[in-house]
Amino acid sequence: MASFGSAEQNRPMEPVTLTTERLLLRTVDRHDTDTVYAAAQDPDIQRWTTIPSPYLREHAEGFVEQAVPEGWANSSMFTFGLFLPSGELVGMLGITMRSLGTGEIGYWAAREHRRNGYIGEATRAAAHWSFTALALDRLEWRAEVGNTASRAVAEHTGFTIEGTLRAALNNNGVRRDCWLGSLLPSDLGLPSPAPYLPATP
Repeated sequence: MASFGSAEQNRPMEPVTLTTERLLLRTVDRHDTDTVYAAAQDPDIQRWTTIPSPYLREHAEGFVEQAVPEGWANSSMFTFGLFLPSGELVGMLGITMRSLGTGEIGYWAAREHRRNGYIGEATRAAAHWSFTALALDRLEWRAEVGNTASRAVAEHTGFTIEGTLRAALNNNGVRRDCWLGSLLPSDLGLPSPAPYLPATP
């Protein structure tokens, strides 16, 4: 799979670990398969994300043991499990490369850990990392229209909602409209790797 980053990014990348005030963001491996599988049984996760539904253990195995390490190895997808200091899984977050300098962030929270601000905390840390370590100059967020919880996290993190894309999201074979938002390095007080000339009225 092609990588869209800089020459630095095109080299195989080792998974990194990020820390926030309350969370440890690290890659997942086969030891986490059962935990990811159990969390993904939540009907809300299956409804509002594009994971398979029903979600079988083989799906968890393929994701954790194949897709995640391959994504890091070819710099196409950077996946983090979000863990409490106790080791309990709070959720998942991934940044997928879409084009030169542009990544798309996605996330979900385990049911018992929602409304605690964990996903926003992790999103801010991952966004900062993507702008500094991956040299992204645009981070996109997409969610199916109606996924107000995901939108609330994005807006609270500083994403600008840019509009609605028709039939732009495929959820288990059904085309659905989605919201689109973006976060730029300047939104976090960081310099942009590429010059940015915004449109003027």
